Amino acid sequence: MGNIEVQGGVAGESLRGPLSPTKDALESLTARLAVRYGVIPLRRDPGGALVVAMEDPNAYDILDDLRMAVGCPVRAEQADPALIAEAIREFYGVGAETLDALVVNRDVQVVDDTSDTGIDDMSADASIIKFVNQLIVDAYASRATDIHLEPFERRFRVRYRIDGLLTDAYIPESIRHFRESITSRIKIMANLDIAERRLPQDGRIRVRIEGKDFDLRVSVVPIGHGESINIRILQRSSVLMGLGAIGFDEQALTHFHALLKKPHGIILLTGPTGSGKTTTLYACLSRINTADRKILTIEDPVEYQMDGICQMQVRADIGFTFASGLRSMLRHDPDVMLVGEIRDFETAELAIRCALTGHLVFSTLHTNDAPGAAPRLLDIGIEPYLLASSVEAVIGQRLVRKVCAECAEPYEPEAEAINEIGIDTPAGAGPAESSFRRGAGCDACRGTGYHGRTAIYEMMVMNDEIRRLVMEHAPGTAIKRAALANGMRTLRTNGWERARQGITTIDEVLRVTQDDRDASMAADA
Repeated sequence: MGNIEVQGGVAGESLRGPLSPTKDALESLTARLAVRYGVIPLRRDPGGALVVAMEDPNAYDILDDLRMAVGCPVRAEQADPALIAEAIREFYGVGAETLDALVVNRDVQVVDDTSDTGIDDMSADASIIKFVNQLIVDAYASRATDIHLEPFERRFRVRYRIDGLLTDAYIPESIRHFRESITSRIKIMANLDIAERRLPQDGRIRVRIEGKDFDLRVSVVPIGHGESINIRILQRSSVLMGLGAIGFDEQALTHFHALLKKPHGIILLTGPTGSGKTTTLYACLSRINTADRKILTIEDPVEYQMDGICQMQVRADIGFTFASGLRSMLRHDPDVMLVGEIRDFETAELAIRCALTGHLVFSTLHTNDAPGAAPRLLDIGIEPYLLASSVEAVIGQRLVRKVCAECAEPYEPEAEAINEIGIDTPAGAGPAESSFRRGAGCDACRGTGYHGRTAIYEMMVMNDEIRRLVMEHAPGTAIKRAALANGMRTLRTNGWERARQGITTIDEVLRVTQDDRDASMAADA
């Protein structure tokens, strides 16, 4: 072992903070060896030796193997295994050792990057299976809600949606050689037709990670250079949050609790996909889930399993739709009904008639804000008198990222940012009286400054004036002015309050809300 040099050991100090390998060092050691021995190459020293980080720098057998593999002296420095594992994932990529083994074992030489590598032997199949499993586990560990796999002419991009925003996954570049095999593996897991590459397909996968059950919703669509895949990660037994934990303040909770006590009517939640509507609806059902109530739901898909509530899954392939499910629900003597989404006239009309016949109905609708729900339902054909007499409230909701608690620091926002948000600052609520915070970026938040999300909302409770406007087919702007006059706080106003409290940032509020100064000024007039 004459070429082995050891530094650190028992007497040395362990490396702290994120490890930062040089490009030259990374190229000296394959991902397979890094994962196998639990080391990360750091740099070349002036004498040409490779400096690596490892848990035990006195493990001479490992150092000897590394010296033989890289063909040069090796020096070791001590580092925490967690830091080494994170560095391997970041700089080599998820499953890099698996793809590395495939390239080595098959001597892959890709002539045309758009062609399939033709992996068909058992060892290759096992490696692809292992890689896809590693990808799913890594997405879960990263708190991702979605995995996006996108083939392009010269690369295969993998992204995770974390806290509502897409971010590139740590994936080795060699993944592009195996994109067809990875796509086929995911389609097999989702029970889809691997031979069909011209039409969109949807499927589901059930997996267990760390003892927890997950449903993976898989959507495959054909694009120019293959098939783009989205995998939505849904935990089947998620811990349900209360309305307060979701982000509703005391004033909103008072209104909410009053609505939940109503014997009949419709409560609608609006917002884009991924705005937390379903989570809020489940929190409502959880609160009123008592022994004296029969609660039925029809959803696509059933995202959370709730004890004591009868939940039905839409099966469009056999004709079991929202509309047909609603008809069956009425014959089942329910007190409370949840319709996962109102998409068409038939579903909307049935939901409204259920509300008019003595049922409390919850549902969601895709509109930009709460006042836009009425024009939307009128547009799809609902009669104004039915809408005005059945809807009790509409809640518009968005999710904003929360400032990371680990690296949060106080700051004073610039006047330009405050002006851009367009909120008239009330007396006693200016920047000096606020607690603005932002994240500096740390390992806990992956350098983003944000960790987790919370809801901001606007709650439009129906009154006589709003019902009159609905009967008159008034536009959404007129309904919004009436709602503001009735005390509704807009999404942007609620977001501004969260920014002032240091929960989120002004930039986040500007990202997810629209300027509503025109409606506010009209309401003041």
